[in-house]
Amino acid sequence: MIKRRKGLATLLTGLMVATLVTGCGLSSAKPDPKTAATPTAPTSANAKVIKVSIGVNEVSPLYLGMKKFGDLVKEGTKGKYEIQLYANAQLGDDIKATESVRMGTLEMTPPSTSALTGIDNKLMVFDLPFLFPNAEVADKVLDGPIGQNILDGLSAKGLKGLAYMENGFRDVTNSVREIKSPADLKGLKIRTMENPMHLAAWKAMGANPTPMPFSEVFTAMQQKTIDGQENPIPTIYLQKFNEVQKYATISNHVYTPFIVLFSQKIWDAMPKEDQAIFQQAALEAKDYQRKVSRDMVKDQVGKLRTAGMTVTELTPAQLKVFQDATKPVYDQFADKIGKDLVKKVTDEVEKLSK
Repeated sequence: MIKRRKGLATLLTGLMVATLVTGCGLSSAKPDPKTAATPTAPTSANAKVIKVSIGVNEVSPLYLGMKKFGDLVKEGTKGKYEIQLYANAQLGDDIKATESVRMGTLEMTPPSTSALTGIDNKLMVFDLPFLFPNAEVADKVLDGPIGQNILDGLSAKGLKGLAYMENGFRDVTNSVREIKSPADLKGLKIRTMENPMHLAAWKAMGANPTPMPFSEVFTAMQQKTIDGQENPIPTIYLQKFNEVQKYATISNHVYTPFIVLFSQKIWDAMPKEDQAIFQQAALEAKDYQRKVSRDMVKDQVGKLRTAGMTVTELTPAQLKVFQDATKPVYDQFADKIGKDLVKKVTDEVEKLSK
């Protein structure tokens, strides 16, 4: 298994995947060597090509959602545009691709919001632990005035935000014991993103958070350098973490969106009628992608159990203990995010949860 992982790392040298997985786009799945270097190709020589950098592979919900987006754009513009998808971070990790989009040297990318907190602190609000109780509430906040206001604010950064797709709820796995309370996390080395808020949350829950490049995680768990990690279910399943992890807890401790970004510079030069088609395509593809993601999670939880993994679903009482443990994180980061935004989001979540 170690040899196979090293082979993949060699294949992707120079494609900057390592940067992607140190703190952004962490639902990244294994690239397929047969297709890693082949973007979708235009079918018309006269079509205007829109290149899209995607940090995950061709079986991920994000890739499938962006493929749907491309199909809708092609149909809506009668072939005027062709969307070329570059999977597996071929054009750079989330940060590099986003910078290229800002400069106008790349048309589009759908990064994790966690990757963009250095560009806009407001995006840190989505990293608050246990913010959203379920996906439906997350949808309403993201698709409502608060989410739209954050998208609109990115224009000043050179980015046109079209829609939010789903990275999903993050869950925790480990090879030591079943986790039902923060006490069960005590002393466990849990690999996390290089994200200050995530590190603070895991410390508050009693774990020993250990940042490292995502490309090293499987081997580190195999060699017992770390005890576990946290990621959305599709990542856990597609990366075959069940081969080196016995226990998974559906903690849903953070909900992370992907954000579909277009270069503001290129967007402003497009005809208004084309902009309208791209915007509508993004909204339709967003709904499609979220359904694919959620169907995949339901299916894969069962498959992890079938593969021999102990999957624990927390009761409301057990979940509240985790939530209470991470409350101080809100105060710790409120100033950096913006106290007004934190209050708006938490008030909206409370209202929608009733």
